Amino acid sequence: MASASPGSTSPWWKRVSAGFVTGAADDDPSGVATYSQVGAKFGYALLWVIFLTIPLMIAIQMISARIGRVSGRGLADTLMRQFPSPVVRGLVVLLVIANVINIGADLAAMGAAAQLLIGGPRLVYALVLAIASTLLQVFLPFNRYAPILKVLALSLFTYVATVFAVQIPWGEAVRATVLPKLHWNTDYLTAIVAVLGTTISPYLFCWQAAQEVEELRESDEREPLKVANDQAPDALNRIAVDTTVGMVFSNLIAFFIILTAAAVLHAHGKTDIQSASQAAEALRPIAGRFAFVLFATGIISTGLLAVPVLAGATAFAVAGSVHAPYGLARKPREAKVFYAVLIGAMTLGAGLTFSPIDPIKALYWSAVVNGVCAVPLMAAIMIVARRRAAMGEHTVKGTLWIFGWLATGIMGMAAIVMFATLGTS
Repeated sequence: MASASPGSTSPWWKRVSAGFVTGAADDDPSGVATYSQVGAKFGYALLWVIFLTIPLMIAIQMISARIGRVSGRGLADTLMRQFPSPVVRGLVVLLVIANVINIGADLAAMGAAAQLLIGGPRLVYALVLAIASTLLQVFLPFNRYAPILKVLALSLFTYVATVFAVQIPWGEAVRATVLPKLHWNTDYLTAIVAVLGTTISPYLFCWQAAQEVEELRESDEREPLKVANDQAPDALNRIAVDTTVGMVFSNLIAFFIILTAAAVLHAHGKTDIQSASQAAEALRPIAGRFAFVLFATGIISTGLLAVPVLAGATAFAVAGSVHAPYGLARKPREAKVFYAVLIGAMTLGAGLTFSPIDPIKALYWSAVVNGVCAVPLMAAIMIVARRRAAMGEHTVKGTLWIFGWLATGIMGMAAIVMFATLGTS
């Protein structure tokens, strides 16, 4: 019989895991670029959106984590057992396209940030970082790799430190956050959609559910909650705390990035920022070298966290959709499809950094693909979360169920706005 509360006496550092890393991975270099663009163009006018996304993000991520912990399977694997396979595999194809583009954009941003800090060839830096990240994922056991991800997550505090290295008119920022002035024009609505799309991303759903499965496999005590109901109180409480901490942390970092860009770039007339590295470079003459170094270092460290999450989420989704063995806790020879997809995603992403494709346009189309993928995937997650066949006695209900569907509906509206403004962007 399984232990009732495995891990209940573990130190907080071990209990805060999948949700914390997932939240941190959301602030990848592409996200940094989006938040910097929004802050530079609109100042403090969109800080309020971050507080809108917090409960929505917590809800959908918590439900994804529950699916993994209850079923003992990854998200794509679970969906394949509940929906027609062509539908699920179609969503997986879209997820792969968006993730590979995102990996390429993130690697390019990391290479550019390294070039800003130490000089030299940015493409070589991007390639070296891609190889190092791939080797860590393939050859380092998951129980040794997971703590590295946690440490990298903490590196995001560099963006908090950046705020205190510049002058912030806190009164103005707080007023704009609490009493926002809404504008119903295309640019403003598109920026809201960009923040929502950057913050609530399909790869995060797959990753957090998968990490719950990974931790099950690494533990001799834990079992899927469908067959270990006595473990549910501690497990669901841990997921709630872990996910809430992770998503609040993620949105806090996003808030500080927008705040920095607003106070330094927008206030000095630099409203057209196209990339994370351009935002870092623009900080240097205005805010000083210290703020510049902090911001640029943050781009590299968050990329080292986010790129493995993007590649891992891609591998979990593809392997799960074809019912192949998957998981970082398995050795490469035990999960050949999984590791082939992981290495392939990293290779294609790295290849994009050497291609003539405009990284800004690539990110734009990645956002479009994510918009196509996110809403039906979220709807599928919500339907599965209420099915006893998938969740047993642990179906999602009450406030969490309401906020999950609210997140799905708002993302649906965001997708409609995105497509309505495609021709005018």
